[in-house]
Amino acid sequence: MFRRTNWLDGLRTNQLNYGVAVSDVDHDGKMDWIVAGYSGQNFVLRYNNGSRKLENIARGNTPYEALMDTRGRAIGVTACDIDGDGKEEIYFLNTNGAYSGRSSYGDKLFKWRNGRYEELYSDDINRGVTAKDFAGRSVACVDRKGTGKYSIVIATYGQTRWENGRRVRQGLFAMVEMDDSHPMNNVDTGAIVLRNVAAEVGIERGTGGRGIVVGPIIGEDGRSDIFFGNEGNYWMRNPGNNFLFENLGNGTFRDIAGQSGVADANNNVRGVTVGDYNRDGLIDIAYGNWNGPHRLFLQNPRRNGQVSFSNVAGGSDYETATRIRTVISADFDNDGNTEFFMNNIGQPNKLFTFDGRNLSPVDIGRADERRGHGTGAAVADMDGDGKLDLLISHGESTSEPLSVYRVRGRNARRKNWIRVMPKTLYGAPARGALVKVTTQSGRVYSHVIDGGSGYLCEMEPFAHVGLGSDIARRLVIRWPDGQTKIMNLRRRQNRREHVIDHPRRTT
Repeated sequence: MFRRTNWLDGLRTNQLNYGVAVSDVDHDGKMDWIVAGYSGQNFVLRYNNGSRKLENIARGNTPYEALMDTRGRAIGVTACDIDGDGKEEIYFLNTNGAYSGRSSYGDKLFKWRNGRYEELYSDDINRGVTAKDFAGRSVACVDRKGTGKYSIVIATYGQTRWENGRRVRQGLFAMVEMDDSHPMNNVDTGAIVLRNVAAEVGIERGTGGRGIVVGPIIGEDGRSDIFFGNEGNYWMRNPGNNFLFENLGNGTFRDIAGQSGVADANNNVRGVTVGDYNRDGLIDIAYGNWNGPHRLFLQNPRRNGQVSFSNVAGGSDYETATRIRTVISADFDNDGNTEFFMNNIGQPNKLFTFDGRNLSPVDIGRADERRGHGTGAAVADMDGDGKLDLLISHGESTSEPLSVYRVRGRNARRKNWIRVMPKTLYGAPARGALVKVTTQSGRVYSHVIDGGSGYLCEMEPFAHVGLGSDIARRLVIRWPDGQTKIMNLRRRQNRREHVIDHPRRTT
């Protein structure tokens, strides 16, 4: 499937790196890769159409200098618009070496302000937000109320400690957002007051948090739900049950993982992703368990209103336990079927295809990285050729450079595709929105605009839909506030990117 590119030639990226996100960091209308650098600086990689190479714009004496944050020891990264100014803020999940509990160097939340990126937690009004001070394991974005202003969801690795003769749980899950009601907020000047709302919205749990994925998994009205893939740890009193938080419509949540069949209590999740993998209109969940059986949970049709999932990976090579890190679902070769990229550490990476019924291994090509120590990955169409490109980061046990892969062969170029990016009311990417494409043959493809997935990562904010020889004829977009837009498509509108404004956006 993949061949290695020379896009990184001339860049020194050899260090411990982790999560990768995709956002328009320099506001030029094109996506950039953001890489969490653990033993060195964070990178922001922009594709140069002239040189056909990537260049790092996070350098000293530039507007992006603060994003380097060499002291942070970052492992996760996500981007979304938290204040409604139309630009995405960038959140780096830092551990500063702490495995659990409180860390000595907190997370960083960067905003474009005064012509450069500045850090919001450093503002006096936000120094008391303690959610930034605990060892996190994943981070994602959710528009919990459908306003177009996003909250940052943080899965921490909690622990129980003895204090004054009693057990105290330290490091609970967090949800950080702008405090809309605070009189000191001023979006025009960039003065943003933050608060942690995890307790009031119902997600303040304590366990071994790992992967997060967000989207309209359960509801049919577009509102965003949250799936947490967790890890058990006896010594830290962490139960290993996964959480599936259903959005109740008012921005609060309840956990239905147990009753829906995705709690998977005796395993340890890492990478997780969502999509409609069997094209039945229902959103499914795929993830990898560290040294345990990997899961592909297809959502079942409702019976008496009951949400349930069934694992269809049993007995397949996909299920085979590995030292899994990132899991990405995407149509890399544009044939109309989903591929699952399984990024392992110290073991070969794997690739599987799913036609709606059967999981089959695919020749992954050079991206197998048999001697690699993969820690993160993300996809985006960086060069605008209608095929997804794959960046893999490495680290944890040894310093390794980043690597970038493209789909090889002419077949993928000849196949049809369509790419769709919905925007919020404020003009930022509408992460969590649902995109449905109906083809001439009657197939329906459903994609969730990514707000965080993979494991410590976040994909591009596009629905990339491979069509094979088919043609897209109808497009339906549903935003997290329930607003819907329907478009009929002509043949000439295939093989193009479509940026779609929110129905209520006027400017």
